[in-house]
Amino acid sequence: MPALLPTPFTGTVTWLGRVTDSTATLRAETLTATQLAFGGIDGDCHGGLTRPACVRTKAQYPQGTEIRNVRQLSVLSAEDLDAIAADMGLDAIDPAWLGASMVIQGIPDFTHVPPSSRLQMPSGASITIDMENRPCVYPGREIEKDRAGFGPKFKPAAQDRRGVTAWVEREGPVAVGDTVTLHIPDQPIWAHLPDA
Repeated sequence: MPALLPTPFTGTVTWLGRVTDSTATLRAETLTATQLAFGGIDGDCHGGLTRPACVRTKAQYPQGTEIRNVRQLSVLSAEDLDAIAADMGLDAIDPAWLGASMVIQGIPDFTHVPPSSRLQMPSGASITIDMENRPCVYPGREIEKDRAGFGPKFKPAAQDRRGVTAWVEREGPVAVGDTVTLHIPDQPIWAHLPDA
């Protein structure tokens, strides 16, 4: 019996990018196509099969501990970006400011799709969603460089709209314009979640 269910929800890849050196800038360079490899996007500083533990996992591991890299990609929805921009008083949010890997249009409430869901590309390449990405101040600093006075507005506007982190489960190419299909885990919501 399949553990993952294909859904009727599909989206379109509207933007691709990579961050080559996050110590220099969070800003991503725009791509029209890329290869998704087991280590992520070639040349992206978030790539690799493992990574050092950071603030995201500070309740589990000391910072710097080598752990599996399930944060190879940062995936956002075009709809969430539009809502963030509107709340900030901007016409648009450039995904490059956020260090995004991929923007998808058409999947509703994208930031809250279940963890362990898959997004499958026409090539067969597939990425696994790890969890919701939390807003932070770093994208605001990039926004501030281009739109003075707007940077501090990013973090509150991006609450519950920051997209997800993900990792590559099956290798293959992806390009702007590709259709992606959402597959979700076939399991009920944990009954004790409200008490956790």
